[in-house]
Amino acid sequence: MTADSTATARHELGAFLRNRRERLSPAQVSLPPGGRRRTPGLRREEVAVLAGVGVTWYTWLEQGRDIRPSPAVLDAIAGALRLDLEEREHLWVLATGHAAPGAPLSSMCEVVTADHLALLATLMPLPACIQTATYDILASNAAYRFLIDDLDAVPVADRNCMVRAFLDPVWQRSYGDYDAVTTRMVARLHAAMAEHLDDPAWTGLVERMRTESTRFDALWQSGEIARDTPHEQVFRHTRAGSVHVRFVPLWIDRARSVQIKVLQPVDASSAEAFARMAAELHDSPVVTARPKVAARLESALVA
Repeated sequence: MTADSTATARHELGAFLRNRRERLSPAQVSLPPGGRRRTPGLRREEVAVLAGVGVTWYTWLEQGRDIRPSPAVLDAIAGALRLDLEEREHLWVLATGHAAPGAPLSSMCEVVTADHLALLATLMPLPACIQTATYDILASNAAYRFLIDDLDAVPVADRNCMVRAFLDPVWQRSYGDYDAVTTRMVARLHAAMAEHLDDPAWTGLVERMRTESTRFDALWQSGEIARDTPHEQVFRHTRAGSVHVRFVPLWIDRARSVQIKVLQPVDASSAEAFARMAAELHDSPVVTARPKVAARLESALVA
């Protein structure tokens, strides 16, 4: 990491520790109430005692000072704060910086091959796309492209599910449970961000979203984290009605955070809806990709 990203990681670590400390009550960790509290949650000295570390040392850690906790101490702090597995992983990445920074978008585009585009076409009528961990859509089949509106009709920089979900009213109305969906999206981005603190593709997206969306900013400040796992979601389609799908991520290259996402219908009515939608798209290209992806693949074919 660079000096700036290391400082950012220390700041994020302090904010994460404070957030999780303030969520715990003394009763949850078998401590007495301890009189009136000016702020919610545990006191720093209580966390320090539970973790078996010095109060001053722990205070410095929360303040973002240049401290390098040992693996044993990190585990002790995680236990004191009752962190789950995902939160423990997040704590480790912030504190140690062991994970490699993500590759820039150009490298992500180079991961996409002609075989990947052929797979997207084969998956029709199921909506499927190639997506980065920052929610950029690198390529999609027609079923995904027109799932809500024409994704290719917006500028390339805005072909991003996070941008569309928070800044596009049409997309906002399409989600069956908008609050839950967007909360989960930001939590996944926040968790993954720990590995990419010096990547402009990541920091630029967060800065843009915090500036342009008050809801995103509030969710980001909440400090929630979550991993990208298969999950179900309902879309309200203008022609097909409600479709119930299960998102299944398939990694193309985990190091570059690029994956294929397939929307599998959960019930028969959703499967029938996708079939009807696909039939209406017979005049549209089966698969489309970002200009950089398409140009690179076309050059490869010529060569």
